[in-house]
Amino acid sequence: MRILVLNPNTTASMTEKIGAAARRIASAGTELIAANPTSGPPSIEGFYDEAMCLPGLLQVIRDTPDVDAVVIACFDDTGLDAARCLTDKPVIGIGEAAYHMASMIANKFSVVTTLARSVPALEHNLHRYGLAARCARVRSSEVAVLELEDPGSNAYARITDEIGRAVAEDRAEAIVLGCAGMTDLTERLSAEHGLPVLDGVVCAVSLCEAMVRLRLRTSRLGGYAPVPRQKLAYA
Repeated sequence: MRILVLNPNTTASMTEKIGAAARRIASAGTELIAANPTSGPPSIEGFYDEAMCLPGLLQVIRDTPDVDAVVIACFDDTGLDAARCLTDKPVIGIGEAAYHMASMIANKFSVVTTLARSVPALEHNLHRYGLAARCARVRSSEVAVLELEDPGSNAYARITDEIGRAVAEDRAEAIVLGCAGMTDLTERLSAEHGLPVLDGVVCAVSLCEAMVRLRLRTSRLGGYAPVPRQKLAYA
């Protein structure tokens, strides 16, 4: 089994961290290809960055056809619908995966993400997935994405403080970390706060493996119908 784990931003160090987390959870025999576009924004923080990263994201998928599934490793689930039009292989967003898993292990969960400008997109996705009622609140830690790559920043302290507030104020029973760059923090945060802390990267990889084993494919009827050949030439 081969899974493409696609970081839609261009920060290679983040791609390496995401790939390492995915490999730790993957089953024996699963090959993980961690990749990012060569052009586009270095981080995705809000609607503008999402739009600017789409051409590069879709090109990576087109250039990597020999895989069994694709993980979109941006918590906004950037380009998820467009990617599903490019391939009938399972395509899973890390936000989508983490929300669904959290809803199965807790009555309600809170999301702790990066900047406040990312909150509306995540709230929109929760409504779209039918899980808004299970989410107590989407919280911003006011940690910029690239601060997660800086060992000298106080990113961890701000994230753990926000989780503490989610437990006290939201009565959250689980926490979803709202950025792929937080993937290496789950075990430490879970132990510190005494509740499940979910990272979407590992959730999405595990779901992809299950879907491939079940031989599930993306429907080609309706909205995810294949892109007409003449439109592929626009890329």
